[in-house]
Amino acid sequence: MGKSATILVLNGPNLNLLGTREPAIYGRGSLADIEKACRQHAQKLGFDIDFHQSNHEGELIDRIQKARGRMAGIVINPAGYGHSSVALLDVLLACEMPIIEVHLSNIFRREAFRRHSYVSEAARGVICGLGSRGYLLALDALAEIIAVAKGG
Repeated sequence: MGKSATILVLNGPNLNLLGTREPAIYGRGSLADIEKACRQHAQKLGFDIDFHQSNHEGELIDRIQKARGRMAGIVINPAGYGHSSVALLDVLLACEMPIIEVHLSNIFRREAFRRHSYVSEAARGVICGLGSRGYLLALDALAEIIAVAKGG
């Protein structure tokens, strides 16, 4: 069996504070807990993951540019940048791979400004309000999208 495909799991600003930041909204699990669950789930699906978090928009953009042509897909929780970053939208549109957007909370039950995401315009699908389980569902969706694209 050849080298398995890699999925980029990208996390935006303040997600490094998970578990301590507004646990009533975001839960008590840490980002490290999410990473561990994603790694285990991706392995079951036959994928590797490149898991990363940054509070810096430019670093997120650089990661997406580097993934272009090298990775099979992207799971992205853009956090606050989803509501404000046209630059993130532009790089996602240019990356030419399937993208699933994830939000831990239900953005449609929150403040009005959170109900729009630029990232959604580039995403194949959006999962919100299911907590950390949303990441695993996003990996499932990408696995299916990639299999269909390969004719499987």
